[in-house]
Amino acid sequence: MTVDVEPRGRFSKFSWANPKFRSFVVQAALLLLLLLSFLEIWRNTLSNLESRNIASGFDFLSKSAGFDIVQSLIPFTSDSSYGRAIAAGFLNTILVASLGIIAATVIGFTVGIMRLSKNWLASRVAAFYIEFFRNIPLLLQIFIFYTVVLKGLPSAKQAFHFGNTAFLSNRGLVFPQPLFGEGAWLGIAGLAVALLAAWALLGWANARQARTGRAIPVSVISLGLIVTLPLGGLAIGGFPVMWDFPELKGFNFAGGVTVIPEFLALFGALAVYGGAFIAETVRSGVQAVSPGQIEAARSLGLHQGSTLRLVVIPQAMRVVIPPLAGHYLNLTKNSTLAVAIGYPDLVALGGTVLNQTNQAVEIVGIWMIIYLTLSLVTSAFMNWFNSRMRMVER
Repeated sequence: MTVDVEPRGRFSKFSWANPKFRSFVVQAALLLLLLLSFLEIWRNTLSNLESRNIASGFDFLSKSAGFDIVQSLIPFTSDSSYGRAIAAGFLNTILVASLGIIAATVIGFTVGIMRLSKNWLASRVAAFYIEFFRNIPLLLQIFIFYTVVLKGLPSAKQAFHFGNTAFLSNRGLVFPQPLFGEGAWLGIAGLAVALLAAWALLGWANARQARTGRAIPVSVISLGLIVTLPLGGLAIGGFPVMWDFPELKGFNFAGGVTVIPEFLALFGALAVYGGAFIAETVRSGVQAVSPGQIEAARSLGLHQGSTLRLVVIPQAMRVVIPPLAGHYLNLTKNSTLAVAIGYPDLVALGGTVLNQTNQAVEIVGIWMIIYLTLSLVTSAFMNWFNSRMRMVER
């Protein structure tokens, strides 16, 4: 017996039985609810600020700050604006985070490779470093660097000196400052041309090696360009460079460039703490390389250094680079602990501005936007770098 069943018609595009339409409506409703909640929070915040006679807006950024900053990469006085103070703190954050990332990367790669060394002493020292610094809180390491190491240094009168040109004391590190004359722009232009030429040479050499298998000593040529072109530019300009040497006057040094102890403590703690985590990442990346690759390199007559540089590290980078992005982000955000020792970073100076102006919402918003931007830029760069380092199979 055959039963004829009438086929069901298609769902209407705007029918609630259509799963796509139903999903769209639910998501739109949730988005509208979130938007209304945000508007209510914003209205309630403005109402509370108005009831307490606290002005809102960013007009306060143009007012005079009324305080000095011990370290600023841009000219700053007590008459400068709050906006300039926040900009100085932002640049100080970028400085310590960038140098900390570079130092932590160098330490991490060095210690990570030492950890896999067949030399018993080198391997044990690397293992001790990793386990010791990874398991001590970063804030405690900052305090140790600041109070034990730097504050334990001699006074300015008994400072350690390096050829009577650089001095290290409890006032910080002082070294000569170069003063450039009118023709110095030729040296800067030469450096810019050298960097562009080195970058172009690297791209051409990589393409040539991929096509022919022949390598070019890019490092030696690039180093020669970076040294000779700026010197040539300065020579054409008559070497318009003078040096401002530091001199001891009273209880402190005058002249030169002073790196404050707070910066040294924060930089040192971020470098050794971040380096310990990067070392473990490097170790896992190297161990991920197939042993057959190493045996093949040795069968071709490559010694241990060449095997590591040409075979192991390039393949290990596929494993190392993705976690490095997280380490770099953590190091940048950990720099906010600078407020504990008085280093004038973005958070410390922003807190001073907040205490003087009571613009809590605006200051916190500036912090959030800046650190979100730094995180997104770092992630985008590491993703681009990861795509460039990805192995291309023929």
